[in-house]
Amino acid sequence: MELPPYATTGQRIWHYTFLVICGLIFFFLIAPIITIIPLSFNAENFFTFTPGMLALESDAYSLRHYRDFFQNPDWQQALSNSVRIAPAATLISVALGTLAAIGLSQGHVPFRRAIMAVLISPMIVPLIISAAGMYFFYSRVGLQGSYIGVVLAHAALGTPFVIITVTATLVGFDRSLTRAAANLGAGPVRTFFKVQMPLILPGVISGGLFAFITSFDEVVVVLFVGSAAQKTLPWQMFIGLREQISPTILAVATILVAVSILLLATVEILRRRSERMRGMSPA
Repeated sequence: MELPPYATTGQRIWHYTFLVICGLIFFFLIAPIITIIPLSFNAENFFTFTPGMLALESDAYSLRHYRDFFQNPDWQQALSNSVRIAPAATLISVALGTLAAIGLSQGHVPFRRAIMAVLISPMIVPLIISAAGMYFFYSRVGLQGSYIGVVLAHAALGTPFVIITVTATLVGFDRSLTRAAANLGAGPVRTFFKVQMPLILPGVISGGLFAFITSFDEVVVVLFVGSAAQKTLPWQMFIGLREQISPTILAVATILVAVSILLLATVEILRRRSERMRGMSPA
């Protein structure tokens, strides 16, 4: 945001002070991520910068920890479990969250606010409480320590993100389009897939990406409801920090950061595309 030419001296001082404060907050948040990336290329088994790294010596940097990640069977098994669980949980979250958002967007639905509060409660309730509740419930229904149980648990955590993003997309949705499709003879299902879904698709995909990130990075719930057979990548990282301090964890963390940045960039692109489609911003 640029200052207007008629800004007073006090306004200019506050403007630049505000920018400095924002920069310091941004640095505080991003510093841990900036630190682990070069550490993941450390040639030694240390969680610290060696003199060679500080001197930028080529021998002090190595890809050994990345090779260990791709060659170690424990890490690969954890990656395989995460790749199996996260997409399945995302699909369930997208299906349930989209239908819930569309239903709650109807004006005739009673107790909409109460229902919305219940549906997004997994975002508010501390994970340790949700995990403990899921553990006792799963123990009674026989889902404890199963892939289905972990997928359903992650789907419950990801659904609120889909509901929120799709609901935000539906705010600018022109409902006369669905009425026009119905007047032309299209049924509810055809109207949804041919008219409504293309317009809310950016919100659906954005919610799905958030649900995927939530499932892929989640560790607390899977510790409660999963078993060694469902050990995910964050679980393996937690074990690595508790039982053996290996810089391979930093390599995995760097890969996850890169994936998260890519997904968030995709979400931003979809958000801008959704705004252009609804005429909220210039093309």
